[in-house]
Amino acid sequence: MRKRLLLLLAGLLVLLPVGGCADKEESASIGMAVEFMDHAACAYISQDQGWYEDEGLHLSSYESYATGMALAAALARDDIQVAYLCLVPAINVYANAGVPIRIVAGTHRYGYGLVVDPHRIKTVEDLEQEGIRLGCVREGGAVDALMHKAIDKYGLDEAKIMANVQRMNPQKLALAIKMGQLDAAFMPEQWATMAEELGFEMMLMSQDIWPDMEGSVLVVKQSLLDDNPDVVEKLVQVTQKATDWSNENPEEVAVIMARQLGGVGSSLQPVEVADVVAQLEITPQVLLRSMERLDYTTDIDPDVVQETIDYLVRLGYIKDSFDAMEILDLRYLYE
Repeated sequence: MRKRLLLLLAGLLVLLPVGGCADKEESASIGMAVEFMDHAACAYISQDQGWYEDEGLHLSSYESYATGMALAAALARDDIQVAYLCLVPAINVYANAGVPIRIVAGTHRYGYGLVVDPHRIKTVEDLEQEGIRLGCVREGGAVDALMHKAIDKYGLDEAKIMANVQRMNPQKLALAIKMGQLDAAFMPEQWATMAEELGFEMMLMSQDIWPDMEGSVLVVKQSLLDDNPDVVEKLVQVTQKATDWSNENPEEVAVIMARQLGGVGSSLQPVEVADVVAQLEITPQVLLRSMERLDYTTDIDPDVVQETIDYLVRLGYIKDSFDAMEILDLRYLYE
């Protein structure tokens, strides 16, 4: 009897998994980077609600960047495999730096605008006036591309516009507006809506300038897609879940986003921007109004991506055009 009992116990030990329950999936460790904007609402919400962990996705790093361009540069690092950033810098880093990334989902359309001092700027053509202080992010950013689209659409004098442009990141643009140092600015959300709180008016939104403009996207390194396709599939699923939830619960999302963005603090990259952000208040009310100006959707149109690629070639920001399907991998978005 004792011998049979020992054999039974031994058999049970063989069946038990080492290290815990058999149905508990081992977490996948990934480094993630996001933009410090409501463009990346789906990422902030997923992180806040613990949805990445629920899917067995462990974030070994979670960094917020002041601009998509700074984030795009960081993608060259080996420790970042996933990023939520604007389409334009994603294309730039793929075409110019050769960083092997793939766009696996969209996150929103639109999300940029032209804000003006209503006492100085009455029409879009007023931007051509000598001495107008016009703010914009540096060359190669999504907002910069939108400014060029506005020049095209409204037949503005490019030389006159460029002579007025002052380049700085969105946070510094907002602070410059607060300090009375700008007359107008092309800005991304939520900063464009914040400018309204500082006395500016929204003259144009990206919907007015660039119909169907793709805003931000979810990108992954090619190595992650090759080695851990299940991880990418879960990332797309979580992004879809957060996007749907955000559209259904905008007021709650605005509160969460205000808390999340306010909690980034000194960890914001690059670190010198944190001091600027500390001088600006990001409230749920501003975020709610800002997010209403975006179309949160994971859908992404390859034709729009191709149009954007070709436009960046025209602007001279990338050397040669390429087929949009080189950078797109939508297998988990439309399966």
